[in-house]
Amino acid sequence: MESQLEDPPAVSKPGPTRSREWMHRVMKLLEAAAGQLHDLQNPAHGALLEAASLLRLLVPQPTREGGCLPAWQAHKVNDYIDSHISGPILVADLCALVKRSEAYFSRSFKRTFGVSPHSFVIRRRVELAARYMLTTDASLSDIALRCGFVDQAHLCKHFRQSVGETPAAWRRVHRMHDENAKPPVAGYSIPWRNGAPVAAA
Repeated sequence: MESQLEDPPAVSKPGPTRSREWMHRVMKLLEAAAGQLHDLQNPAHGALLEAASLLRLLVPQPTREGGCLPAWQAHKVNDYIDSHISGPILVADLCALVKRSEAYFSRSFKRTFGVSPHSFVIRRRVELAARYMLTTDASLSDIALRCGFVDQAHLCKHFRQSVGETPAAWRRVHRMHDENAKPPVAGYSIPWRNGAPVAAA
């Protein structure tokens, strides 16, 4: 005698608006969980923030007007920024990547990533500098140049505005925390004041 399995009850799929809301709730939960970890060198901290960042690339920020960058353009722009982080990154070059006018691109970029292209680049540079500070013995002046800052003072200015303390103080505290801990080399993220980078010229 063959047993018959009943079909599972039909579950309606959420619409685009509801799906976007759920994804943003998941991103906020991931970021909140990362914020609860006091050990910033814990691999789970970086993993949680990286997961939230990946979701942000896939799900445009909610906006009344729409006009976000498609996921493939967001990935392309993000990859270009990461691969050119040590040199000047012009909005005109980013526009050329996706073949959009500067005005259109800047609006779409902000709606997609939540910040202007300039603020986003500064954030990536500060994150990279933080990773170098934890994984190398390079001087702050060398790290500043590797990350695309003009000099050490430029790095210090943006790092303090974004993180709330100087690079030297931040490095000293986090390297003393556990000399044997190995911070993640790739995808390392740091907590930002008020949850977002601070825009500065």
